[in-house]
Amino acid sequence: MALAYVARFATSTGKLGTYLKRKLRERGWDPDAPAPPDVDGIVARMAGAGYVSDEGYARMRGASLRRRGMGARRITQDLGQAGIAADLSAEAVGTQAEARSAALALARKRRLGPFGLREEGAALDPAAREKQIGVFLRAGHPLATARVLVNAGSVAEAEEWVYEADE
Repeated sequence: MALAYVARFATSTGKLGTYLKRKLRERGWDPDAPAPPDVDGIVARMAGAGYVSDEGYARMRGASLRRRGMGARRITQDLGQAGIAADLSAEAVGTQAEARSAALALARKRRLGPFGLREEGAALDPAAREKQIGVFLRAGHPLATARVLVNAGSVAEAEEWVYEADE
């Protein structure tokens, strides 16, 4: 069952262990049985054989979430739910430049800030501004990032802000 799961899904050791315990429970396995299955041992063998890697999963999942426009807080939360250690989560969050690129990707995808339907350089009304800032915050970006992108007067200004982090 474990081998079929890791062959089909990219996973972490924590998620694999949770999956196996849930499947045993669903099949009516008695946890107080004299010889319960060694789920932790199975997970350790899968990790030792290279089928499961928390570091690889964290790197892959962090990059995937960044491409979707998620911020550091949301990435850390997602990896924590998958059972990834805090030090690996911190590495998967990425650099400041990657965080800014993720925020720009979110703005472009959701038509926020300068990508929205408004005149070039025109200000947003306060209600729309608050809604857009809320989108950034729910995606895990800091308030300062949300304000910079929502208040950007043009697409070029927003892109320039992202490229400043590279320098």
